[in-house]
Amino acid sequence: MIEKLKKAFIETFGEGDVQFFFAPGRVNLIGEHTDYNGGHVFPCALTIGTYGAVRKRNDDKLRFFSLNFTKAGIYESSIHDLKYKKEANWTNYPKGVMWAFKENGYEMTSGMDFMCYGTIPNGSGLSSSASLEILTSKVIIDLFGFDVDMIHASIYSQQAENQFVGVNCGIMDQFAIAMGKKDHAIFLDTSSLDYEYAPVKLQGAKIVIGNTNKKRGLGDSKYNERRAECEEALKEIQTVKNIQSLGELSEEEFEAVKDVIGSDVRRKRAKHAVYENQRTIHAVEALKADNLELFGKLMNESHVSLRDDYEVTGKELDTLVEAAWQQEGVIGARMTGAGFGGCTVAIVKDEAVDDFIKNVGAAYKKKIGYKADFYVVEIGDGPRQLH
Repeated sequence: MIEKLKKAFIETFGEGDVQFFFAPGRVNLIGEHTDYNGGHVFPCALTIGTYGAVRKRNDDKLRFFSLNFTKAGIYESSIHDLKYKKEANWTNYPKGVMWAFKENGYEMTSGMDFMCYGTIPNGSGLSSSASLEILTSKVIIDLFGFDVDMIHASIYSQQAENQFVGVNCGIMDQFAIAMGKKDHAIFLDTSSLDYEYAPVKLQGAKIVIGNTNKKRGLGDSKYNERRAECEEALKEIQTVKNIQSLGELSEEEFEAVKDVIGSDVRRKRAKHAVYENQRTIHAVEALKADNLELFGKLMNESHVSLRDDYEVTGKELDTLVEAAWQQEGVIGARMTGAGFGGCTVAIVKDEAVDDFIKNVGAAYKKKIGYKADFYVVEIGDGPRQLH
């Protein structure tokens, strides 16, 4: 990959001293739409992600080029012009991170030539945007010698997405990518950022991602609407209970206070946030006890809640997951990511993987009319410089 990047970089930007970087994508095994509700999540970094080739410049110019969007050509900007511009397209993500670092007192003293290449399908829900943000964080920390750890890099990257790009996302994606560890998932309490690594021992099974190939844009989806519904439900519960987030409630505590929520819709949204958080805690306990069957059952229950209570699945995701549930050798399957398209994640026994891909793919194409893509993925490390 370095050779491919080097060749393309020289063709695009000319000769010079180039440094190479990588940041992974992520998949969330369980704990969906809990991260902005103060709950727990359980994501892991993947071995697919975003590669970067960069070179510091002697002036203040920023030049961006993506091997995924070669027709777009080079986008030019400046370290003094870190403003969101719709026409700047994907470069708003790295520019947003540069802006967030500056807001936190870490100002770049010169520009750079920045080329990237992503092996994550765009719009798939495997966090191509957060991967690009963490890649940018790693690049500027190393290039300018900033004393910033990867937890703060994830916080600044989330700030970039919230305040610069305008997507009201939680911390999970950036944190999972920044803190990834091979063969481990991260059990993260999003209210405190306390976390622990849990080994993912799949005992003769694989993680299979199913991509619906239905594109979705988070900013213009119902993501912000769901977030607002949960915030409203929290305010209503706070009139009778002293809590800071829905993630503080057990199922029993929620059932005792749910009637103060003034609409059925908001009640369902809050129920998902509470129950999904508890499911995530139980799922990690199951994994630690080598009870993969229970882990899979909780994954399935997570999807049902996302479909019925949170209503973020849609026909494409439901078709993929329901087809997965009918396959031999499937331990568990659910949608992953924000929903409204994007991806599913399934744990499938090794001997069943080929049939799973063939049969689920056929069922999906028959019902939806176009094909899904499948990736057998491995859990990888966090961001790093490549040599």
